[in-house]
Amino acid sequence: MNSFNKRTAVRIAIVSMLLAAVASPLAWVVAHKTAEEDTVSLAMEESGRLLHHFGAIRLGDADAGTRASQAANTLAGGLFDIAEIYNRRGNKLALAMTGEGQAVEAQLPQHTRPNYNKPSYQSLTLNDGRWVLRVFVPLQEAAGNGEITGYFEGVRVIPAWQRKQMLANALRAALMVCLASLLCGAAIYPVVVRLSADNARKAREILDSHIAMMEALGRAIAKRDSETGAHNFRVAWIAARIAERLGLPEQAMQSLIVGSFLHDVGKISIPDAILRKPGGLDAAELERMQTHVTQGEEIVGGIGWLQDARAVVAAHHEKWDGSGYPRGLAGEVIPLAARIFAVADVFDALCSRRPYKEPMTFDQAMAILDKGTGSHFDPDVMTAFRPIAAEVFDRLDQCSEEDARRLLEERIRRYFG
Repeated sequence: MNSFNKRTAVRIAIVSMLLAAVASPLAWVVAHKTAEEDTVSLAMEESGRLLHHFGAIRLGDADAGTRASQAANTLAGGLFDIAEIYNRRGNKLALAMTGEGQAVEAQLPQHTRPNYNKPSYQSLTLNDGRWVLRVFVPLQEAAGNGEITGYFEGVRVIPAWQRKQMLANALRAALMVCLASLLCGAAIYPVVVRLSADNARKAREILDSHIAMMEALGRAIAKRDSETGAHNFRVAWIAARIAERLGLPEQAMQSLIVGSFLHDVGKISIPDAILRKPGGLDAAELERMQTHVTQGEEIVGGIGWLQDARAVVAAHHEKWDGSGYPRGLAGEVIPLAARIFAVADVFDALCSRRPYKEPMTFDQAMAILDKGTGSHFDPDVMTAFRPIAAEVFDRLDQCSEEDARRLLEERIRRYFG
């Protein structure tokens, strides 16, 4: 299992457990409340049926007390442990209790004369630990309609077996929700991993296409300038090594690598008569050659993923003392990526074999770079480069274009992948 899959598994497991930890108690509360309400609803329904059976709904005549007593005695022996029936004025007509009812009556909170028009209930845990449900039902000849003729109040002491059953059912519901949360996480994991693998594959394909396009542009530039593509690979790799010493963040590294590789993209627009002229350029030709910088800016500026290369492309001929072109920027006004590239570019040019020159030795190249520090090159960039310069020289000495390509690709995969 790779690191991403491990992180994904851990995160999904944590989320699943948190969900279970939150949802399970809620499920327990809901299930317990539902069982409680079901018990109350059954009690209300059955009490209403019995009250109608005994005629204890019509409580305005002389026999109302007798009928109310019969109904209360029946209810107290069945669904309720205390049954009280009142007339419409709130006067108590009947009271019946079981032994359990007598034991809890003194612990029940007292209330005023009944005067309500909707059924309700109370769930109470008494001082001795017993759990009781107390219902309040207005009596009407037509359920939910008509004039209120009296009131029924009942108290049910929940027996231990029923309480245990309700708690067990609530616990079962909570465990089911907990299990469902964990199973959901287990089911989501392979889906997330699969989608992530697909995204990674597509990202690699896009990166590969970008690298291929970048290489094609680099080779086109090199062929126009009578160069090989190895120079572009080398200077981009050297620039990345210097930037690592300076601690550039990932986004800045991406910009530096692409900009370094395509620094001379504007040369595509320069006529061959100037670009490949064997001798020196006259003033007009030199001015035309220098336009490759602004031409390069326009080229990379029109391609979305190359926008970040603009800093190097636009300023790779600027110098620390302001004597460069095209804008004559100086010091830290020059983008850091361009200052890094300047060191990498000159070092590679000095140490590489060209059709018109042999490569310099390491000491010769470093002497020129040291001489240009503070005028051409940023002193801080040179300070970062000096400790790795010999290693870079040895690594690139006799390095083929394919070797240079592999070196740069490793850095591209690190910072773009």
